[in-house]
Amino acid sequence: MKTANKSFRVRRAAAVVVTTGAVLATGALTAAPAQAVTTPTITAKGGFLMNSANGKTLYSKAPDTKRLTASTTKIMTAKVVLSQSNLNLDAKITIKKDYSDYIVRKGASSAHLIVGDKVTVRQLLYGMMLPSGCDAAMALADKFGTGSTVSARTKSFIAKMNSTAKSLGMKNTKFDSFDGISNGSNASTPRDLTLLARSAMKSSTFKAVVKTKSYKAKTITKTGSTRTMAAWTNTNTLLGWNGTLGIKTGSGTDSKYCLVFAATKNGESVMGAVMTASSAANRTADVKKLINYGYAKIS
Repeated sequence: MKTANKSFRVRRAAAVVVTTGAVLATGALTAAPAQAVTTPTITAKGGFLMNSANGKTLYSKAPDTKRLTASTTKIMTAKVVLSQSNLNLDAKITIKKDYSDYIVRKGASSAHLIVGDKVTVRQLLYGMMLPSGCDAAMALADKFGTGSTVSARTKSFIAKMNSTAKSLGMKNTKFDSFDGISNGSNASTPRDLTLLARSAMKSSTFKAVVKTKSYKAKTITKTGSTRTMAAWTNTNTLLGWNGTLGIKTGSGTDSKYCLVFAATKNGESVMGAVMTASSAANRTADVKKLINYGYAKIS
C-alpha cells in the first residue's frame, strides 16, 4: 500500500508540473487583463474620432447627421486648390475690390487683404486657414474657378468642391459656398469632415499651414513696393496641446462651434471632428476628451 500511494503521489505531481508548464507556455497566467477605457461624454451634438493610421472608428456620436459646417468648409477649399495640376504656390493673385466688398456685405471674418496687392497662393492659404479669412477664400475660389466673371468662377469652384467630396466618399456633404457662409445648405457630418481631413493632411503644404500658430505675409503693392501684413493668428487655440497638429475651427449663429482636429503623440495618431458645440469652451473640452480617449484606445 505504501508503494502504491507513493506511486500515485509521483504521478499526480508530474501531472501538475505538466499542466502548469502548458499554462505558462500559453501565457494564460502572465497576461494581465486589459484595462477598460471609459468612453467620454461630449456636449457637441455630433462627434467622430478615427485612428489616422488605419481609418478605424474609435468614437462616434450622430456621426452621419448633417450639420452646418461654418468655416470648416475652408478645409475643402484648400483641398481643391492643392489638388490643382501643376500648382504654383508662389503664383501671385491681385486682390480685387469684389473680395473686400464681399467681406463687408457678409460681415465675414477677414485676413484684411488690401485691394491692389499681389498675394501668393501660399500666402492666401495661410490667410484663409489661420485667421479664417473669407476674402482669402474668395480670392482662391476666383483664381481656380472657371468663367468670365467672379460670380461664375466662384460657382464653378464650389462645383469642384462637391465633386471632390463625392470622390472622397463624403456621402452626406453638400457645399454651397467656398467659405462656410451659406444659404443654409452648406452641410456635412462629423464622419465626412474627418474623411476630408485625413485626405487633406496627406498634403505637406496643408499640414504645414494648419499647424502654424502665427504667420506674417509680405505682399507686393500696386506701386511695386513690399508690404508686411499684420500677423495672422491661428484661431485654433489647441495647437501644440498634447500633439495637436491642426486643423480648422468654425463658428456661426446657426452652426454654433465646430472643430476638425488631428493629433499625434508617441507614434499614435488620431483625427476627428466635433460639430454644433454650444460654446468655444465646450468645443475645446470635447476635443481634448476625444484626443485623450483616442490615444488610450490605440495604446
